[in-house]
Amino acid sequence: MVEDSQIRADEAASAPMTNPAAAEQFSLPPLLLGTYTPKIDAKGRMALPAKFRSQLGPGLVMARGQERCVYLLPQSEFRRIAVQIQHTSMGNKAARDYLRVFLSGAVDQDPDKQGRVLVPQMLRDYANLGNDIVVIGVGTRAEIWNREAWERYLNEKEQGYADIADDVLPAVGF
Repeated sequence: MVEDSQIRADEAASAPMTNPAAAEQFSLPPLLLGTYTPKIDAKGRMALPAKFRSQLGPGLVMARGQERCVYLLPQSEFRRIAVQIQHTSMGNKAARDYLRVFLSGAVDQDPDKQGRVLVPQMLRDYANLGNDIVVIGVGTRAEIWNREAWERYLNEKEQGYADIADDVLPAVGF
């Protein structure tokens, strides 16, 4: 016999999918989408894309990303990821290594009144960011890329994108 609390938990888990008002109640993470081309100024500041400002919230976290990009995450999403990794890290050397690199390169940022954030020199160096950059939305995070590196990455991955669609899309019910 299934307990009432389990039924309520199952209903709550599916509520955001069927009821937009319920999604607000469960505070789903923002869905960051699109490609933008802001510039980094001489002081290392970047204007956040206007669509991302409210989605990222008043405080955000920048961190080293994969493939030499910089992640931009809402603080709540960053904390969720860090906690998840920490739960596996004590007995897993790869998770410990990842956590060290990930957290040691992370910085809290608060956008100024013009919606700009400082991209620290350490992260600009890591991702080879000059003033010509691309900011992409990747669901629960955004990524800052060197424009040339992003174009190269995209050109290399576009055929693979089509090739793996048959494997990935059925798994997500698309």
